[in-house]
Amino acid sequence: MIGVVVGVAAGYVLGTRAGRERYEQLNRVARTIATSPATKKAVAVGRQKLSEALSTAPQLERVAEIDETTSVYAPQGATRNGMADRDGAARSPRG
Repeated sequence: MIGVVVGVAAGYVLGTRAGRERYEQLNRVARTIATSPATKKAVAVGRQKLSEALSTAPQLERVAEIDETTSVYAPQGATRNGMADRDGAARSPRG
């Protein structure tokens, strides 16, 4: 009985030590990856693209210039969808 208890205790100690070493190894690798410049750049690019995709502000493009200080803008793609005339006057999609 004492032999079994000693065996279990030795296995526990050795397993814990090996588990801790593996944990430390994985932790070092994760920190190296997280702090690498390539990872930081990829995260920044991903955040920017996500921000643009989720933006509630409409992306506008100049449709017509009235004078030096005044222009007409429409949401991007509106001129391609028939939402504005060549002179910038908005019209309904039905004509």
